[in-house]
Amino acid sequence: MNTCLHLLTLFGSLSLLSIGGGNAVLPEMHLQAVRVNHWMTNSQFADVFSISQAAPGPSILIVALVGYGAGLSVGGVLGGILGGLIATVSMIIPAASLMYVVTLFWQKAQKSRLRHAVEKGFAPLTVGLILATALVMSRAADHDWRAYLALPT
Repeated sequence: MNTCLHLLTLFGSLSLLSIGGGNAVLPEMHLQAVRVNHWMTNSQFADVFSISQAAPGPSILIVALVGYGAGLSVGGVLGGILGGLIATVSMIIPAASLMYVVTLFWQKAQKSRLRHAVEKGFAPLTVGLILATALVMSRAADHDWRAYLALPT
């Protein structure tokens, strides 16, 4: 139950910070899943990220897989499925609700200077978050020199 509550609060808060998509919060997700809660290792997180990017559909699949990993360590396969569902719903509902409310006011403020400033400010913010994701994922990946060779093993 404690893990479920932790998944709910973690992904609920990450959803509100996911400017530019779910990949923008990968550094914090990695920190919480690998270093703080020990739900998975660096290598497992890199594998989960690779699977979520290679699979068809939205890249938010990593949220379900991290939630599955968290639940699996506590409650087996059923715990993993519950963890994946909790993480996914927690990532979608807060951000979707906030965007709905913001959209109601955003349409009315089309000529506002504040709106244009916010739109221009989000571009570099998003680029910075994506670059932070690239840094974290490159550190989590296998760095053995043989991994860079194109030789069959």
